[in-house]
Amino acid sequence: MMQITVAGVKKEIKDNTTIAELIVSENVETPEYVTVTVNDEFIASDKVSSTVLKEGDTVEFLYFMGGGR
Repeated sequence: MMQITVAGVKKEIKDNTTIAELIVSENVETPEYVTVTVNDEFIASDKVSSTVLKEGDTVEFLYFMGGGR
């Protein structure tokens, strides 16, 4: 097991967890529209399934909204 921070909350996850697995375990709403950062670096959508998280990583799920004038 290892500890990471997800959206400001410390969590314990199993070793070798990918971002894709974390998205499922965190029940991320509309995962097809989420952008993920790990340690403030954007992860390309084609790398989500292959990127393995490491001890101490900080993960954020971002949703970009359109609109305005």
